[in-house]
Amino acid sequence: MKPIVLCLGNEVLSDDRFGAEIEAILRDRPELSDSAEVIFAPIAGFYLLDLLAGRPRALIVDTIRTGAEPGSLHQFNAAKFAASKNLTTSHQISLPTALELGRQMGLQMPEVVDILAVEALDLETLSEEMTPAISASVEPAIKLIEKWIHQGQENGSYHD
Repeated sequence: MKPIVLCLGNEVLSDDRFGAEIEAILRDRPELSDSAEVIFAPIAGFYLLDLLAGRPRALIVDTIRTGAEPGSLHQFNAAKFAASKNLTTSHQISLPTALELGRQMGLQMPEVVDILAVEALDLETLSEEMTPAISASVEPAIKLIEKWIHQGQENGSYHD
C-alpha cells in the first residue's frame, strides 16, 4: 500500500475544516497520487485503524491548540506521545493508543507516523470558513506535505 496523508477535521467547524481544505487541494495534484494516498476523514480513535493498517508511513494533518500563535504549523513524530493508560471509553482513544492497539491486534501499523498540525483559533463556531490566520497557513502546509511525500521516497520520515 502507498503511504497515506490522512487529513482530519470537521468541514463545518471553522478552523477544524483545515484538513478538508488540504485534502481538496492535494486531490487536484495528480502528480502526488503515484506516491501517496490523500484522504479526508472526519473521524478519530478506533476508526483510524482501518485507514492506517498496512501503510508503510502516515502523515496526519489536523488542528491543534497549544497556545502558540494561530496559524503556526507544528511538525512532529507521533512517537513523541505515549499511549494512554487511562482509556475509559472509545471516544477517548488517542492516536498513540490506537496505533498500539492496532499492533496488539496483529495489524501492520505504519512504522513512521508524522503529524502536521496548524494552531487553531476557532474550533467552536459552525462555519464553512476558516479564520484568516488558518487560511494563510494552507499553502505553507501544502509545501510541507509535498516535501514529506518526496523525502519519504528517500528516507522514510519527514523532519525539519
